[in-house]
Amino acid sequence: MYYEKQNEVTIDTVINRLRQYNPDADTGLIMRAYGFAKELHTGQKRMSGEDYINHPLATAMLLTELEMDDTSIAAALLHDIIEDAQVEFDQLAKLFNKEIAQLVDGVTKLKLADFAPREPETDGEGRKKKRAETDRSAENLRKIFLAMAKDFRVMVIKLDDRLHNMRTLSSLSPERQQRVATETLQIFAPLAHRLGIWQIKWELEDLAFKHLNPKEYEEIADRVAQTRRDRENLIDRAISIVKARLDEEGIKAEIKGRPKHLYSIYQKMLKQEINFDDIYDLTAIRIITDSVGSCYHALGAVHDTWMPIPERFDDYIAKPKSNMYQSLHTKVIGPDGEPLEIQIRTWDMHRRAEYGVAAHWQYKDGAVDGQFERKLSFLRQQLFDWQTDSKDNTEFLRSVTNDLFTDQVFIFTPKGDVIDLVAGSTPIDFAYRVHSDLGNHCAGAKVNGRIVPLSYRLKNGDIVDIVSRSNVAPSLDWLNFVKTSTARSRIKAYFRKLRYVESVAKGREMLEREIDHQRLERALLLKPENVQKILASLNVQSEDDMYAMVGYGDTPALGIVHKLAAVQPPPEGLAVTGKRRAEGRLSILAGGVDDVAIHRSKCCSPIPGDDVVGYITRGRGLTLHRKGCSNLATYIEKEPDRLIEVEWNQSNNEKFTTGLRIETLDRLGLLNDIAAVFSESKTNVSNAKIKSYPNKTASFDITVEVEDLAHLNAVMTRISNMSDILEVRRSGMISEAAAKQ
Repeated sequence: MYYEKQNEVTIDTVINRLRQYNPDADTGLIMRAYGFAKELHTGQKRMSGEDYINHPLATAMLLTELEMDDTSIAAALLHDIIEDAQVEFDQLAKLFNKEIAQLVDGVTKLKLADFAPREPETDGEGRKKKRAETDRSAENLRKIFLAMAKDFRVMVIKLDDRLHNMRTLSSLSPERQQRVATETLQIFAPLAHRLGIWQIKWELEDLAFKHLNPKEYEEIADRVAQTRRDRENLIDRAISIVKARLDEEGIKAEIKGRPKHLYSIYQKMLKQEINFDDIYDLTAIRIITDSVGSCYHALGAVHDTWMPIPERFDDYIAKPKSNMYQSLHTKVIGPDGEPLEIQIRTWDMHRRAEYGVAAHWQYKDGAVDGQFERKLSFLRQQLFDWQTDSKDNTEFLRSVTNDLFTDQVFIFTPKGDVIDLVAGSTPIDFAYRVHSDLGNHCAGAKVNGRIVPLSYRLKNGDIVDIVSRSNVAPSLDWLNFVKTSTARSRIKAYFRKLRYVESVAKGREMLEREIDHQRLERALLLKPENVQKILASLNVQSEDDMYAMVGYGDTPALGIVHKLAAVQPPPEGLAVTGKRRAEGRLSILAGGVDDVAIHRSKCCSPIPGDDVVGYITRGRGLTLHRKGCSNLATYIEKEPDRLIEVEWNQSNNEKFTTGLRIETLDRLGLLNDIAAVFSESKTNVSNAKIKSYPNKTASFDITVEVEDLAHLNAVMTRISNMSDILEVRRSGMISEAAAKQ
């Protein structure tokens, strides 16, 4: 069905196609871009063995099929030179212009993790790599949305770049084929759908389907091929009948068959649990007319010719989809009593259906479509919301999964604008999608003219009118039923802002308590110069903002303490370093002491990775203390000559006990969820004390066995990311007596 290699494309082919739809295009710019790219790619080969320049040429040709502007085509020819030829942004802007340089730079940054190593998750290390890869993918997906929001042409170029790569995917290794195809099906095809570029969407889906499910692909392709002649005969007869009837009515239209792509057939078989033989809508025709009036006139003629199937009619002209798609859809009993699907649209609607957002840059005598511009602005704002509403990568990926890649409902404002929402969304989700203020002051809602509860689940085609009042504020109960990440994040943001002063005080207290718990010097650690050094890394403007982050629960207090400790100069006079031997002895590299027995102090329970200082005891060898330990301060004052600085690195998988204090909201199943974190991270719990409080909070004092500080921090981070956790901090060990109380 597809060809693996492009038909030979030359720069003349690209320019000739460009001139067909834009005679005034700057072909000189295109030639300069091609010449520069060809020179830089000289000697570079693709995995298939062909010259690399063929890829940017093919990408540029695909852009001409979308009738994109000459700036985009020039950027497509140059899209790999920053990465593959180390051309600087400023150099590119000087040689061409800043607009082209920004497009090329944007496409260069749109790299997901499809080439990152993917290790099996059979051990803790495998899971760490998987989490790192997930974080990397999430961060790059943020870049995609940000780049799209700034200029949609970046994504159009990237989609054509990916389409050509998918057409030539067989030259890669089987593992690489699987990974690129998976990413295409999960990320790029849905994005093409969201941007309304149908002709790219369906081909990306079919090509990914071919590589991910080759057996099912071949079976469906064979069955479609076997029935092709019968279907073509049926479509030809249907077209002939419709054409004759439209001619009678004086309707000028183009009529052609519409193929159903293989992946959509496969999806229908899975969702409806039916066999190929039970699919009756493989035949379809499309009628393209000159005006909206002609569309409805043609619909009447079709329904007068064949009996329409009840409840199988959709008017997407009166109620367009959110990606700007417009058409009349109807299904009738056609020739030979076979079901026949018919789409009716104007030429402008057809261009938007095929090209989607790319239609914005098509040459149209300089005309600007105001409605189209509004829809682009709305989509751009949605992209900004996706990449800014979520604080961490896990939350961001969850938001994208919920909002972009799940079933949708299409809702209408009273003015007729279309809002797309996740299936199951409520009037609150609708209000926040329109504007934050509308959501924050939502007092009620009317759906199709009828008052409904705010928890009402919206359905396709609902017309929603939000009733707002200035004295109304969000309710925390809304979090129990809202569906979209936008609504959820903005409700939380409202209450965070409301409790800012309270959160600053709470965060300051939590941070100071953690510093004391770590046996560090509070006044020394919280010196203004130390705090200022870490504000940028936390992405906050002031010390109060830092405390508020801790008070809100966005950042664990322990993480801030570690950052402050990292910028705090070490105590003077501790310059000796050492390293630990596998047999449990410490060899001091300077100071004249060797083969000294090592003990961990119980007062601060150091573990490998901590900044530690050794205290040479009288008769018991060397005791390790964490820097800032209160006992260590006494030794510095009274016996500084007995202190040495130690470099302690774990190397033999030995486990060390240390304490954790977890404060959380109390709920059913909480203990199981926390226990699951320890189990998944292969962390043994040797002791635990759990207490519930009347204010529906609970505390856990837990002794765990870890390999080093990195192991402990990973566990604490996973626990702190749980939604009900208020605070996670390190503590001393729990004695047996305390555990029994």
